[in-house]
Amino acid sequence: MSDEQRDTLLRQHADSYRGYVTATVLHGQAAADALGQHPTDLYALHALDLAGPLTTGALAERIGLSQSATTRLVDRLVRAGRARRTTDPEDRRRVLVEPLPLPPEEDEAAFGPARRRMAEVFGAFSEDELRVLFRYFAAAAPALRDATAETKGLPAPGAGAGPATAQGRRRRR
Repeated sequence: MSDEQRDTLLRQHADSYRGYVTATVLHGQAAADALGQHPTDLYALHALDLAGPLTTGALAERIGLSQSATTRLVDRLVRAGRARRTTDPEDRRRVLVEPLPLPPEEDEAAFGPARRRMAEVFGAFSEDELRVLFRYFAAAAPALRDATAETKGLPAPGAGAGPATAQGRRRRR
């Protein structure tokens, strides 16, 4: 495919991408509403699920909030029973924040409909197509984090903000 053909294809499908991103944001809002949380709190829990326990400062970097705003967010999560503070086993002076599992009925209310609908969507793709989709997700997430930082006039996230490793990952949904 020539560069011109690729550009034409990307322009023709830009609206489908915008629609997908909008639907993702709206679902995040709906899931947070179902859990009685603010979407930023839910995104923080997702960041913790993907990375594992983090300091408040590291969480702030990952979600793009100031450290003081993140401290208040963590206070809300702890009060709501969504996270807890623990001592870092490697440095007992540091405090880590870790997410707590959702009760199954709350998980189902917030994420069940999307899980089922997305399973239907993924079911229509071949194994090779799914590999391409997942390769896209793995590449798009850090690109969007960098774009977010750039939009906010901040430095791009460091190496620690990249995709989660299998070691640091906890299953939430």
